[in-house]
Amino acid sequence: MQATAYTYDEHTRSGSVLLDDGTPLTFDAAAFDAGGLRLLRPGQRVRVDVEGTGEARRIVLVTLHTF
Repeated sequence: MQATAYTYDEHTRSGSVLLDDGTPLTFDAAAFDAGGLRLLRPGQRVRVDVEGTGEARRIVLVTLHTF
């Protein structure tokens, strides 16, 4: 699923994204590291893999969205 990076803390390697429907989701260092990224800037388009539903929904992978 696609999203836009909203926040990113380079010290904790965690942050948040806004899904295309406006829903905010957070990600942790494990999800960031799984994507092999080194840096993320707010506003960048990303692809996220999510598991779970409702309140248990979480991001497990963050990668850059390329065209």
